[in-house]
Amino acid sequence: MIKSSSIEIGGQTLNVETGRIAKQTSGSVIVSMGETVVLVTAVSTDEVREGIDFLPLTVEYQEMSYAGGQIPGNFFRRDMGRPGEIETLTSRLIDRPLRPLFPEKYRYETQVIASVLSTDKENEADMLAMLGASMAFEISDIPFNGPIAGVRVGRVEGKLVTNPTISQQAESDINLIVAGGRSGIVMVEGGGLFVPESDMIEAIFYGYEAIQPMLHMQEEFKREVGKPKRVFQPDSADEELYKKIADTGTTLLKEVITIPDKLERQQKVKEAKHSILESLSESYEGRKSEIVEALDALEKKMVRQMILEEGKRIDGRSFEEVRPIECIVGVLPRVHGSALFTRGETQAMVLTTLGTERDEQRMESIYGNHFRSFIFHYNFPPYSVGEAKRLGGPGRREIGHGALARRALMPVMPDKEDFQYCIRVVSEILESNGSSSMASVCGGCLSLMDAGVPIKEPVAGVAMGLVSDESKVVVLTDIIGDEDHYGDMDFKVAGTRDGITALQMDIKVGGITSDIMQEALEQAKEGRLFILDQMIKAIAKPRSQISEYAPVITTIKIKPEKVRVLIGPGGKTIREISNGTGARIDVDDEGTVTISSPERESTDAAVKKIGEIIQEAEVDKLYMGKVVKIMDFGAFVEIFPGTDGLVHISQLDKERVNKVTDVLNEGDEVLVKVLEVDERGKIRLSRKAALGESIDNVS
Repeated sequence: MIKSSSIEIGGQTLNVETGRIAKQTSGSVIVSMGETVVLVTAVSTDEVREGIDFLPLTVEYQEMSYAGGQIPGNFFRRDMGRPGEIETLTSRLIDRPLRPLFPEKYRYETQVIASVLSTDKENEADMLAMLGASMAFEISDIPFNGPIAGVRVGRVEGKLVTNPTISQQAESDINLIVAGGRSGIVMVEGGGLFVPESDMIEAIFYGYEAIQPMLHMQEEFKREVGKPKRVFQPDSADEELYKKIADTGTTLLKEVITIPDKLERQQKVKEAKHSILESLSESYEGRKSEIVEALDALEKKMVRQMILEEGKRIDGRSFEEVRPIECIVGVLPRVHGSALFTRGETQAMVLTTLGTERDEQRMESIYGNHFRSFIFHYNFPPYSVGEAKRLGGPGRREIGHGALARRALMPVMPDKEDFQYCIRVVSEILESNGSSSMASVCGGCLSLMDAGVPIKEPVAGVAMGLVSDESKVVVLTDIIGDEDHYGDMDFKVAGTRDGITALQMDIKVGGITSDIMQEALEQAKEGRLFILDQMIKAIAKPRSQISEYAPVITTIKIKPEKVRVLIGPGGKTIREISNGTGARIDVDDEGTVTISSPERESTDAAVKKIGEIIQEAEVDKLYMGKVVKIMDFGAFVEIFPGTDGLVHISQLDKERVNKVTDVLNEGDEVLVKVLEVDERGKIRLSRKAALGESIDNVS
């Protein structure tokens, strides 16, 4: 059955259709807005994936190049290569609100594929893909506790806007993605330009109101065309087994779950669980996995009770307390900027490298290509958590954390006109126990200042948590890994003293009110300001000079008509200058010339040679030139590379000259004076006027 529907979202028409294409899937929909069209499919197999204790859900978002009228630039001219950064981040964005909505212990291989088929390059496809994923599950036979939907929220000229277009986003000081369902908000992602906490709360709940029509539309589709849900009944918990584990395990676990040191705590908890498992193995033979699950559930319950009822945290801190912080800058001798940021058992070494325009990252997408001059990469080696695993390329988590840190720092980066360098920051996580992404923000800020990058203000970030029950809500500052794992909300907030620059929330429970969120953000602000105070003790402002090992960059402006002269035929002139001085030279059509080199001497030499080539003749100035062409009426003399003028036969000598070659021949060097430069740039020279002049006066 084909069904379609349209609703108004943010002043634009959102269209959804199902039942026409991709009918062999569990569920499929076409979602469009303007001329942006996304196909989203969902499939779940009917065979359980054995040997795992997680939901085997994969979400793939792909931007097809034909959607933007492009042919892929790779060798194979195919779209199916490694996903780009935008595709990876959008896949994560869709996955995060969907994953908690499947039944517990659902172990059937499940896949979402969202394909952008057309784009008008104004309406972005990511929120359409998120809606389509939820709707595909809603109308399918797959068990799913939805629906959810998401919108982008911007603020243009002080007014909040739903799903701002790409051009509107350029004028917006808020860029948030808010996702939620009937139970409340489930995810927030985005940032802003030093936005106050109260304004951010307003934008979040504005976005939640905007998704309500999309939830209603999905419920209508489910009623009319939805398939009956497949029967899924997970094995019920054995209450007798759980009680026995609680009776024997509570005392053992209580002694070890409050050990402050992460590795020692993990080892002692492991030993306690193993002891309980051994004591029950005879009575419950063959049920090891059930016992392990029950032990994990018991540990979670005990940690949460300790926080809510006893007012204690795992490591003994108060709810608002930030772990001890150490900030060191200049930790490596040859890199351009470096910092070591340690907060408790989380440690990031962050390095800054300065490059030239040629080092900028080319970003390709269906919306158009651009170059990125500020790059942030995040690495999470296995040794940071005491593991030994294969060291591979960055996964979705690493790419996501790097993007979050970049978003946090981007508002304070200098304008390109004021700082010509391409900047790459790399965060190497050396230890991890809670929010290495926020450690990367703090370390990245310190590293940038150590490199002499003139950032506008220091930025810090802190990870917050929330634990709640029906009667009480506790907000935790600077959460460790176990508090994140057992808590109800994980949210990261980064910013300056003036406001928020980046925000990321994942909410595991419904009913989070604006008052709770306001309390959480205010507590996060206190933590952020405390961390900023610790950071400025190490370095309060950017260094006045960049590293001696960084390239020296000089920018000069020449007239656009001189660009061809500087480049020369086939690039000969600019290549000769570069080879002769060792400097790298880039020039654009508007006449901006960028000269860079590891040594100041090379840059200065290149600037001097460029100046000689693009200089302009001045009236009454003397020049030592070279005869490049003889004519009956005079000689053309090149007074500097690419520029020549005419010495008329009457200006060759004080005496009458009958034949030009009686005085000059091609290749001769001759001292001349500029008599005139007309409005067309033609230069009139005189040898006669230069006779008797000293060569010391030559320009």
